[in-house]
Amino acid sequence: MPHRRVLACSALLFACGAAHGSGVVIYRCTDPFGALTVQNDVPCPKGSKQQKQVIDAPPPMPAYRPPPPPVVPASTPAAAPAAEATPPPPSSIPDGERLPPPVLYQCNTYDHDSYLSEDDTPEPRCVRMQTTDLSGMPDASGGVACQMVTDQCERVADGAACDAWRKRLREVEAGWKFGRADEADANKAEYERVARIVRDSTCGK
Repeated sequence: MPHRRVLACSALLFACGAAHGSGVVIYRCTDPFGALTVQNDVPCPKGSKQQKQVIDAPPPMPAYRPPPPPVVPASTPAAAPAAEATPPPPSSIPDGERLPPPVLYQCNTYDHDSYLSEDDTPEPRCVRMQTTDLSGMPDASGGVACQMVTDQCERVADGAACDAWRKRLREVEAGWKFGRADEADANKAEYERVARIVRDSTCGK
């Protein structure tokens, strides 16, 4: 039986598709010894039997969204109480010496979700794409491809900064109370940091 081997495409398959508009060029190469390779965008070497096929790039998969925090019914006696946020101590900064809070950004994802961030240039993230085989059917071989996307961020207006920071404080508090147990210490530290920003700025008046 002739030896066969298949070369997998890069996980960043989107880059291959971008070079050819909306499609990906696939080459099936069989060398004189019967060894088979499958490669994208690179023609077969001389002496090989070549089959060329253009496949439409699949649409990007929706970005992963974490499930909402569990809602514990008030009537459940066995439910463990959520962590209680300790109110931060009063600020020692006089009102007349407080400064506005740091800049905050409203970021929007490609699938129309939004969130608040202190960074206006978030790191690109890899959004999983649906892969197909040479016939265009969903790939059952377990191959994974992704598309790099960057969220678009705009600065929150100065007049809305305090409301945005209070909203961010509620978000990080929820992350601390309902997050994973092994992340509780880090989430609590983040909550206390944001609480100090709100308390010691003009938002804390």
